[in-house]
Amino acid sequence: MSKIELVIVLAAGEGTRMKSKNSKVLHEIAGRSIIQNLLAAVAPLSPKNLTVVVGAHKDEVIDHLAKVAPKAKTVFQDKRNGTGGAAQLALAEHKGDGTILILAGDTPLLTTQTLQEFLAVHQSEKNIASVLTALLPDPTGYGRIVRREGSVILKIIEEKDATESEKEIDEINTGVYLFDIKALREVIGKLKNDNSQKELYLTDAISLLNSNGDNAHAILSNDYTETLGINDRTQLAECAAIIRDRINNQHMLNGVTIIDPTTTWIDADVKIESDVVIYPSTSITGESKVKSGAIIGPRTTLNSCTVAEGAKIIESNCTESEIGKDAKVGPFTYLRKGTVLENESKAGAFVEVKNSTLGKGSKVNHLSYVGDAQIGEETNIGAATVFVNYDGEKKHQTKIGNQVRIGSNTMLVAPVTVGDGAYTAAGSVINEDVPAGAIGIGRARQVNILGWVLRKRKESKSAAAAKKAGAKE
Repeated sequence: MSKIELVIVLAAGEGTRMKSKNSKVLHEIAGRSIIQNLLAAVAPLSPKNLTVVVGAHKDEVIDHLAKVAPKAKTVFQDKRNGTGGAAQLALAEHKGDGTILILAGDTPLLTTQTLQEFLAVHQSEKNIASVLTALLPDPTGYGRIVRREGSVILKIIEEKDATESEKEIDEINTGVYLFDIKALREVIGKLKNDNSQKELYLTDAISLLNSNGDNAHAILSNDYTETLGINDRTQLAECAAIIRDRINNQHMLNGVTIIDPTTTWIDADVKIESDVVIYPSTSITGESKVKSGAIIGPRTTLNSCTVAEGAKIIESNCTESEIGKDAKVGPFTYLRKGTVLENESKAGAFVEVKNSTLGKGSKVNHLSYVGDAQIGEETNIGAATVFVNYDGEKKHQTKIGNQVRIGSNTMLVAPVTVGDGAYTAAGSVINEDVPAGAIGIGRARQVNILGWVLRKRKESKSAAAAKKAGAKE
């Protein structure tokens, strides 16, 4: 199969039905923008050149393309006068000959396999022009394919310009085309805007090719869902669900157990090994990597996290964190950016950890905040402990050694260090270093004021109970 000389992606539309301040093609599905999903399908075709026609929100789109497709060339369509006008601009910037592939930037469901099959038929039949078509259960809103004989296309008629009989046709134009560049050049300049939209339709090039004696052929897609475009938020959600199902299905075929695929959302760039179990209502996004034997969920969010073998994460939210082998997280745990849980460690119920390392076998079991800390191995952090890392202006670090026991309700006021094997007494405020093997006690001596309730709360139920128990003023 010969390479494609040029790919043109049409992405200049206003996208007004999205009701958004952002470009339509920059809305995300499975961790990629709409246009990035399309370009990912195109990339394995290895086109020699790639041109994206931009218009509305051009600066944002150009900046995005610089990140996701740095080799792409952009052409600005100042006057949005239709797909034909966009193709004219892109073609004017290219001097080579060969095969050109033209696609709409809002069709993220197209797959590499379909594009390869489309190209293979086009080349094997030596077509001058080919149009990828689809049979839709409801073709409303799409241009219809009017065939002459066999696969030969007589014309493509937009719905607004179609007759009632033409609207009955269920074979639609997907907006995916292959042309011989030389043949397209001969007709592209002859397009006219004598239609209801007063635009230059690229589809009119088919009729012009026919008048030159060059036939365009319809090549039917095997899966009409791949050809669905996005014009509003409803269609965005529909396409997202289709991509979700594709991604989940592939992971399950690769040996991942997904208990409820309909409530499990996994981004396209996530890597998951076999024998991982994912429970319902789980989202795994960004560049997350999950190793074999891990258990994720239910109701868990992982964003760009690394999860090692055998780790268990239950009902938790984790961002840009590393979770070690056989580590345990949750329930109701919040791991923020920069968290590292080493092997066999635990961040338990209602624990928040940020920019901290928890050493091998160490545990923060419940109701604690750990910020900007380095914690050694086999250390236990008691319930309701707070690492007081912020003084109002700067963040400071706390260092905890190996085999340390931090008593419940301890305040560790950074910067502070607790040495190996040391203890802190429950309820302490620790603002000075605790040497190895010592116990740090930072609390006031308890004072009991006898009869206080009877004097200060005379009419209360507490006072009545105290009297009954024999208390006196």
